Amino acid sequence: MDHTVQPLPLRFEVTDHRHAWRMVVDQLRMEMSKASFDTWVQPLEPLSYKDSIFTLRAYNAFGRDWVENRLKSRITRLLEGLYGEPVTLHLVVDDLPAENREFQPETISEAERSRADKGQKDVSPPLTPSRKVMLQRAYGTERARVIQPERGMFLTLYFFSEWLPLIGHSAMAVILAARSMCYWNPMTGELRNTVETDMSTLAARASVSVRTVKDVLNNELVERYFLRYKVRRVMTPNGVRTAGIVLQVRMDDPLTPADQVAYNLPEEEIWYLPEFSKEDERD
Repeated sequence: MDHTVQPLPLRFEVTDHRHAWRMVVDQLRMEMSKASFDTWVQPLEPLSYKDSIFTLRAYNAFGRDWVENRLKSRITRLLEGLYGEPVTLHLVVDDLPAENREFQPETISEAERSRADKGQKDVSPPLTPSRKVMLQRAYGTERARVIQPERGMFLTLYFFSEWLPLIGHSAMAVILAARSMCYWNPMTGELRNTVETDMSTLAARASVSVRTVKDVLNNELVERYFLRYKVRRVMTPNGVRTAGIVLQVRMDDPLTPADQVAYNLPEEEIWYLPEFSKEDERD
């Protein structure tokens, strides 16, 4: 741990295993960063204490392994201080049906584990327990570990029902591919929507040709409402050369031109930075 905290007093009076675990949790909360505590300790559930074996249930193998490698000895010492006797800590993976669980956290991605280990604040939108249970029922633990359903892109049905008929499937694919290279958290407002890339990378992500990407980027509706780019050039011994593009991506879904008129809600069309404006737009 980063700093020393006084251990719990020996032979602390506890009523049952759940009471003992609450005492341990209170101590760990003071010793750990909030991100690490919320990610790794909070989801653990005490199952039993019998024959000097304290059993905890983790939500998946990742959680169990992390606790075993980094917290097992500390938890064991705290439990031994509470019970006044040697304690063996046993961690099991949750294998109950989702509907029988008191709490079901989402599968944690590598990026989230890294943030928690470094004590960084988690910037992803919070999921309610019912939402977590729904994701678990839909995907299951093993599949969710690969698919990571909690790491989705924000997308509205409006985009499919109203914009898709206007811009076509190729443009939709390129827009979604561009968004996948960026980051937006609607809950916190955090936005990173400018990225250096090239036509071929964007084409590969969208599963279309480079020619199609160029056509999409020059589509009037796409250019006005979704994607802006400028060519990135570098100086070489042989002169100035093209080195990809700098792309700015609109992450929310605007109203279509027809709906702007119908609902009298004109869109703010200058959503992009000034450097992404064309010369004729400045005139």
